Amino acid sequence: MVNQIKVGDKVPDFTLPDVDMKPRSLKEFLGKKVVLAFFVGAFTSTCTKEMCEFRDSMARLIDLNAQVVGVSVNDPFSNKGFAEKNRLPFPILSDYKREVIKTYGLELADFAGLKGYTVAKRSIFILDEAGTVRYAWVSDNPAVEPNYEEIQKVLEQIT
Repeated sequence: MVNQIKVGDKVPDFTLPDVDMKPRSLKEFLGKKVVLAFFVGAFTSTCTKEMCEFRDSMARLIDLNAQVVGVSVNDPFSNKGFAEKNRLPFPILSDYKREVIKTYGLELADFAGLKGYTVAKRSIFILDEAGTVRYAWVSDNPAVEPNYEEIQKVLEQIT
């Protein structure tokens, strides 16, 4: 992907609605380390495991001065149900127009054999306090989870 975000890049800001339809900009989370987690879809098994893994490690992430922000192409209403069901204590943003996944080079086309249906590739970007990418992981396989230990190690190394 030509325009895929990589380590060393300054991430483009974006504004997306959260589960309460409140516009949230990426820049409001900067000043902390940000774990920007793009996931394929609410209520899918791997995405549920991934988001719950972040939920279960929140105390450690807070100690590392890190903020998790989840992003999917689901509408805010589906994301709200997903966040409530799984008690997710971090923002879940809706890229329902698929603008951010296009900007970040993360479109996974024809998902599940549905011609023309695109979702976000499962991706993790760790940003430092200024919004520079310090870690990037993108999977073309929606069934693969990120390496959570690696994410924690990168967060520990950012000073």
